[in-house]
Amino acid sequence: MNTNVNANVTHANTLCRSVVRFVPALTLVLLSVLAFAELDAPIAGWRLGDPDTPFTQTVQYPAVRPNIDADTPLSAQIRGRIRARGKQPNTATLVVNGNAMPVRLDEGGAFARPYSFGAGSNSVEIVSGEERSRVQFHQSSNGQPVSRLRVVLSWDTDRTDLDLHVITPSGQHAWYGQRVVNGGAIDIDVTDGYGPEIFASPAPEKGLYQIYINFYGGGGSDSLTTAHLAITTNENSPHEKRQEFTVPMRFSGELVLVRQFMYP
Repeated sequence: MNTNVNANVTHANTLCRSVVRFVPALTLVLLSVLAFAELDAPIAGWRLGDPDTPFTQTVQYPAVRPNIDADTPLSAQIRGRIRARGKQPNTATLVVNGNAMPVRLDEGGAFARPYSFGAGSNSVEIVSGEERSRVQFHQSSNGQPVSRLRVVLSWDTDRTDLDLHVITPSGQHAWYGQRVVNGGAIDIDVTDGYGPEIFASPAPEKGLYQIYINFYGGGGSDSLTTAHLAITTNENSPHEKRQEFTVPMRFSGELVLVRQFMYP
């Protein structure tokens, strides 16, 4: 009698341990099945920074849209796919460390763009309608430049060309004709809609910055394009500061001074 009871108890404990091990694995499987999107890069967790991660993307002009080059390191990529829910949308929204930016989807729902992440806690979220998927990771510096100033320009219309212009304290002008200046660079010139165009600087000059948006062309004479500009200083630090601006752009050739500010 006691032998049978002990055997039953042992069998029950073994069964419980098996269930405990099985449930988390089953949960992960269900989550992966139910998730509307998956991110291949970046991956959640902890990783070393890459000192070779570029702030600029090598492209031929005109650059139609952001693309990942064959030599773009994995640490400088955002890529994944959205699973179809009925009719596949043409665009979704990436939210990178709080900066929202549109991203194009191909016919299979895949998306990809280069991005230079800084040290510290980073998050990437892909949003489409009411659905969203999010990845968070911590990156060590490991000799990689940290963006102390980042300016992100995006807009809400296809086949339009807005341009980001940054005037530095020393009078240098970062724009599509001269993307690299002392201490920073514009990553890419997007010419057929949505953006984003990103100016990043690991060592910003001290003094007055001026941020302009130029409606270069496209979209038709009566179209209104709404630009979104986000300015982040000291990203991923206790002193991080973010400012966001929504700017209506009304006609080709319009040039708007969106913001002047002192750094630091």
